[in-house]
Amino acid sequence: MDNMSNAQVPARRRSVLISGASIAGPALAFWLDRYGFAVTVVERAPTIRTGGYPIDVRGTAIDVVERMGLLPQIRAAHVDSRAMIFVDSEGGIIGNVPIYEAIGSDTGRDVELPRGTLTTLIYDATRNGSIDYRFDDTIETLHDDGEGVDIGFASGRQERYDIVIGADGLHSHTRRLVFGPEEPFNHSLGFCFNLFSMPNDRGLSHCGIVHAEPGRTAAIWAVQDSPEVFGFFAFATNETPLSASRDAEEQIRRTRAAFAGMGWEVPHMLDAMAKADDLYFDSVSQIRMPCWSKGRVALVGDAAFAPSFRSGQGTSLALVAAFVLAGELAMHDDPGDAFAAYEELVRPFAEANQALAIDKAGSFFLPRTEEDIEVRDRMLAAIAKNGTAGVFDDARQAVYSAIHLPDYAMISL
Repeated sequence: MDNMSNAQVPARRRSVLISGASIAGPALAFWLDRYGFAVTVVERAPTIRTGGYPIDVRGTAIDVVERMGLLPQIRAAHVDSRAMIFVDSEGGIIGNVPIYEAIGSDTGRDVELPRGTLTTLIYDATRNGSIDYRFDDTIETLHDDGEGVDIGFASGRQERYDIVIGADGLHSHTRRLVFGPEEPFNHSLGFCFNLFSMPNDRGLSHCGIVHAEPGRTAAIWAVQDSPEVFGFFAFATNETPLSASRDAEEQIRRTRAAFAGMGWEVPHMLDAMAKADDLYFDSVSQIRMPCWSKGRVALVGDAAFAPSFRSGQGTSLALVAAFVLAGELAMHDDPGDAFAAYEELVRPFAEANQALAIDKAGSFFLPRTEEDIEVRDRMLAAIAKNGTAGVFDDARQAVYSAIHLPDYAMISL
């Protein structure tokens, strides 16, 4: 008698392709690998992106990284920014915001660290599993026949997956292949921004300095005692964003025109921007979609619901959504049911965090009008007199944690 005739044949592991290896993609891969999926991550860049500006992990996202076992390392990487100083055109101090008084650091529910550090921590946490990372490649064609998804890669490889997830950012190529052009989903908040590195000539430490006029803001941000600082420009515009074409020279021209005649350190910053080899620019915009999935394909992170940096919640949203999406895929055999459950839980949280980008705190840092400047200065005067209590809406803190994480710990693998 064949001893194998009565043996139970192991179920085939469901295969998932994730497009994008920034934060949402590797975080999703971490959880799917734990739940027994066969996970492939494809990334256009030749490797994960290290370095980068500081980002925040807040509220419920702290619970997610704790469940990943990464909270001690993430807290150890905290950069401890202490103040944002506002100056006039001559460099005179108008006022300052003690950053972690404003956001409630005493609760331990907000950690600021370099984006590349977080990306590296999550990537390293996934390298011991069976996850297949494929760098320097991207999805070129996608066909969902209802039973699976056939993928043609730019490298020429042809493969089939049970599920495909787009975690490829604000200008998601996966979203474009499945849902069509970006324009109906990209909602501009009326600004464009530039971010770049420049020498820390002023010896700045643990702080940011901001000079703003109606419709244009310039800032320098020092991460700890680094010999380099981040320069930042944001200006009001209704022009089409240039990020798709990556026309850096045209963006530099636009920025010089927008900041012509501005005082403080702006002329020096403009010259540094033109010399920088890491200039990053884009529109300040949000992705708003009526549905985050179609068939066997879904979106997560900025590809589905980019809140813009004005919310301060892009990273935290990505971590929370990746956790929920993986859990629901593990809980449901039908990916359509999993996607519906994921969206039902995460959408209210995502939309509440998107709304933070257009509250009064958003105008505080990116004033559009002279009235916005006057309101900001009154707020700074109130902070100087009484501290930050009551100046910023405490409801922001509640939004950071306005989702209850399901307990997926009992999922049978």
